[in-house]
Amino acid sequence: MVEASHKIIHHALISWYQENARALPWRENQDPYLVWISEVMLQQTQVETVVPYFLKWRDCFPDVFILSRMSEETILKAWEGLGYYSRARNIKKSADIIVEKFEGKIPDDLNTLKSLPGIGEYIAAAILSIAFKRKYPALEANGMRVLSRLFNYHGQVGRSSSKRVLKDHLAKIVQFERADLINQAIMDLGSMICITKHPQCEACPVMTYCLAHAHNTQHLLPKKKKKKTIPHIDVVAAVILNDGKVLITKRMPDKLLGGLWEFPGGKVEKGETKRSALRRELIEEIDVETEIGDKKGVYQHAYTHFSVTVSTYTAKITSGKVRKLEVADYRWIDIDALETLPMGKVDRLISRDLQSELDADLPI
Repeated sequence: MVEASHKIIHHALISWYQENARALPWRENQDPYLVWISEVMLQQTQVETVVPYFLKWRDCFPDVFILSRMSEETILKAWEGLGYYSRARNIKKSADIIVEKFEGKIPDDLNTLKSLPGIGEYIAAAILSIAFKRKYPALEANGMRVLSRLFNYHGQVGRSSSKRVLKDHLAKIVQFERADLINQAIMDLGSMICITKHPQCEACPVMTYCLAHAHNTQHLLPKKKKKKTIPHIDVVAAVILNDGKVLITKRMPDKLLGGLWEFPGGKVEKGETKRSALRRELIEEIDVETEIGDKKGVYQHAYTHFSVTVSTYTAKITSGKVRKLEVADYRWIDIDALETLPMGKVDRLISRDLQSELDADLPI
């Protein structure tokens, strides 16, 4: 088989995309601000999950000026459930810079975009190609899979050298015209047809030109590193009540889930029991001695690089006054008000279980 030219592939992708493009809300108006927000939301997150968050965001923060005026806590609350919360914190930082330095206009220069918090090579290229119609190759996971198969490339896609090879192929495809459509066509092709398992080759608009299909290697590509076994961590958290209010703490901004509210506690270290670990954590975090009571609940959650089991206990302060030692802030708050604050998934589950107990008039 003779390798098809990049131009022929370009024409095939454009024709297919114009007929089969997914109807997604961020494609209705290719405003640079909304393109930026959608691309950040789509990092590490499925399209189906992103759509309702994007629609709510567009209603609440329709432009960068309104977004910049919002507090980080308000933004984190709107982001709650999307995960990877550093994305939301970086959006806030970038919005402030865009308003202060660029009069609210999204920069149309690659290096300037990449200098903003949370905007890397891919998002910058996506903004420039989709919103500004520049001929930049925007290469993400779907694109790497499609291009690996299209050109029968067997290098590990996680390596910088492999990304350069695939990006060079994409650059040759987008050089003709409508880079915005090409980049989005490849994203859609990877999501709808050239999927990870069982690619639907017969429905592919570029099957005729696909070298992997010609060599029957599409099921072997893209070549990835073997996944490592992720570690598991035991975590403990305290439900501390006083006069009908519960104590919550705010995570330090430089930590995982920074800026989110949680029930105080932390990791169980080797040689500790869960109760002894919780007592130690409460001393280290908020400077109080406690009596640990009954276990309340157990919650499981998996992050990208590790998983956790979180065990919650009732606790009573026996000495000391709450201070901010290893937390950014703390509050005594009505259980009814917990829903108004941004929390990670496990702490939200804990808060809702407390609310259910309160609604059922059960002892907490």
